[in-house]
Amino acid sequence: MLMVGLTGGIGSGKSAVSARLAERGAVVIDADRIAREVVAPGSAGLAEIVAAFGDRVLDAGGALDRAALGAVVFGDEVARRRLEAITHPRVRARTAELAAAAPSDAVVVNDVPLLVEVGLAPTYHLVVVVQTAVATRLDRLERERGMPRAEAERRIAAQADDARRRAAADVVLSNDGTLDELHAAVDALWRDRLLPYERNVRAGRVARPERVVLTEPDPTWPQQYARLAARIRHAVAPADLRVDHIGSTAVPGLAAKDVIDIQVTVSSLDEADGPLAERLARAGFPRLPGDWWDSPRPAGGGRWAKRFHGSADPGRPAYLHLRVADSPSWRYALLMRDHLRADPDQRAAYLLLKRELAASVPDSGAYATAKDPWFDEEHLRAEEWAARTGWRP
Repeated sequence: MLMVGLTGGIGSGKSAVSARLAERGAVVIDADRIAREVVAPGSAGLAEIVAAFGDRVLDAGGALDRAALGAVVFGDEVARRRLEAITHPRVRARTAELAAAAPSDAVVVNDVPLLVEVGLAPTYHLVVVVQTAVATRLDRLERERGMPRAEAERRIAAQADDARRRAAADVVLSNDGTLDELHAAVDALWRDRLLPYERNVRAGRVARPERVVLTEPDPTWPQQYARLAARIRHAVAPADLRVDHIGSTAVPGLAAKDVIDIQVTVSSLDEADGPLAERLARAGFPRLPGDWWDSPRPAGGGRWAKRFHGSADPGRPAYLHLRVADSPSWRYALLMRDHLRADPDQRAAYLLLKRELAASVPDSGAYATAKDPWFDEEHLRAEEWAARTGWRP
């Protein structure tokens, strides 16, 4: 199933997004609701909280007094961590139970207010952030919840800011307009990305662009890579594999196909063929069928075998090249990236070649093959640069 993390600051309208996704057919798991459930009267969670903080956190009826508990833990790091040690494992266990009960073809949306703050982003196939101007959020909290403005400001300040949430977001939904506009954006996300992504994950299918379309340099490519890399590292844990951003999107200022190339370092191709392949597939990076290799540099040697995975997300194409540590192809990918980063003249020459080939050879496979003669020469220049500078991968 597809696991989606949904978050947003207090007053952003995240609940309206989760409700709309539920109408479209998503299985929504509300972390706030679960957090209340695990400390309900008579629960083991509530008993442990009382043992830790005393009866002062209970109301007259014996239920948890959230305001009183908040007063105890707010501003006290030790007390807050003690509370989290009680509630978080219970919330995670109940969340996992509800997700396991969902249909195998479900889009499961986990509505988590503090998703970014507690570092959960890499555990999902996709993270959606609802973003709304702070002034609008303050007005909503005052008008709709009757919250004093000073309290609303304090609540907002205690959460991650917009920049931190955007860094974790695969999708940002703006909620500064009307409810109809928000619903239209959610519907488009559901139709164009979530449903096909779920189908691709279930089928083990990679979302691959067939034609070469160069896009201008995107300054967010490294940030997009970082999100994918964190997801990959989470998927392969406890293995601690080296993961690198390679290819044109890893070279600042270079136009490229809007596809993130990632090198995952393995100890052997047997390791790549083992449980690692299934872990990557479950995380949304299935293996492409068939045999894959890189052209040797210089030309004339034997093929450089590798394993090739890709992203199932139609909204963020990415390729994973699983190569053996210290092998010629592994070293070559890092050398080409670093030399092009360091040499503006060769970077400009490569960009000119890419533009010419994209216009004349739009087929993806033919485009890659047509670049081989240039890369044979570039390999020699890069090796000279490496020897001169003492470069190491």
